Amino acid sequence: MRTTGNKFPDDFKLQVVQEYLSTDISQSELKRKYNFGGKNNINNWIRKFGLSKPSKDQKELDQFMENEKQKSTLEQELELKIKKLEEDLRREQLRTKALSTMIDIAQRELKFDIRKKSGAKR
Repeated sequence: MRTTGNKFPDDFKLQVVQEYLSTDISQSELKRKYNFGGKNNINNWIRKFGLSKPSKDQKELDQFMENEKQKSTLEQELELKIKKLEEDLRREQLRTKALSTMIDIAQRELKFDIRKKSGAKR
């Protein structure tokens, strides 16, 4: 990835810096991976782009926020499921009321008891 004069393009530098900051790969491993040397290249590039390695507290906060985001996604899915179940319940209640009304009309018109009598037979 080298250019003339032992310089690297900015997009390459940014790629290396982002990989260093977002993973647990050490600087020496990155130097071997991308085949370049220099003592402070990566540190200089980090300063050049105004970036920094997140602190342990920042990593914990990011992990916590990711978990909260996942919870909210799960909560959203559960809320949708609850709404669907409530709608299904409402439909079934309307269906039951409609069937009951039909039975009442049939009993009145036919003058015949359709519903079973409650209680045990003797």
